[in-house]
Amino acid sequence: MVVSVALAASLLVFGAGALGVTEILVTLVTLSGIESATGVVQILLNTSGAGLLLMTVVAHRRRRRGGCPRCGHPHTRAGDGPLVHPGASMASARTQVTAYVLMCGLVPWAGLKTIWTLGGDALGVTAEGWRKLNEGAGAAGSLASAGLDASVMAALLGVFLLTGLMYRWGMAFPRWTPFLSGRRVPRLLPLVPAWLTGGALSVYGVVLNVMALLSAIRVIPAFEPKPPFTTSADLTWMVWFGGLAFGGLGFALIVAARSYAARTRYICASADTAEAAGSDGVDVEAR
Repeated sequence: MVVSVALAASLLVFGAGALGVTEILVTLVTLSGIESATGVVQILLNTSGAGLLLMTVVAHRRRRRGGCPRCGHPHTRAGDGPLVHPGASMASARTQVTAYVLMCGLVPWAGLKTIWTLGGDALGVTAEGWRKLNEGAGAAGSLASAGLDASVMAALLGVFLLTGLMYRWGMAFPRWTPFLSGRRVPRLLPLVPAWLTGGALSVYGVVLNVMALLSAIRVIPAFEPKPPFTTSADLTWMVWFGGLAFGGLGFALIVAARSYAARTRYICASADTAEAAGSDGVDVEAR
């Protein structure tokens, strides 16, 4: 019990310190430049610590339940032999519908940003004001001048990751991937960014939604408008749209990642269920 509480508390501390990893990813994708190298190192160390602690928590929980720390299934023989990997499969219809409904939260936020970058006016913000806001923003400014918003492009990468988690090509490299076509996708390759990004975005989205609601009902002071926004109401709407976008994409990634983790869960070849898995045509691969 003491070990479980200590692991949970440590995971919470390191997880809170890792919330900025999404901002770092967006900064790198948009080539906007990093403000503090030491801050980035600290966040990455917290993220690594959170990941290692999570793996420890999972192994500890499996051991307490009488399962193998590696695969979670009960077996008496050594658990360091070959692994049985499931074949490529799609997420259930329920998971797909849930993820796509959550992803719809991106539409108002991305739509407004696209209107501004394409030269239109919306929500009290003019295209000129939006252009001035993005002047001198490095690669992000260059994208804006071409009618593309850097944050929207980063969100599209999140959507790409989301779809990969739900379809077969996210478990086995498709034909259009040179040298890797048909090979099994390493399980943690999509799961790590999905859990990290999904967790950070969902927390950020919830915070924005709560702030927008509290500001709208005057529990907290109204947001002070800053250029290019001209009224507090317009800025409140944008904060709410941002909360829907980040929270929606974040929770969608969590839902899809949970499905992907279940569908790609391997077992040790020495586990009691190995024979049944092998009879279904699942390949046994060396560790």
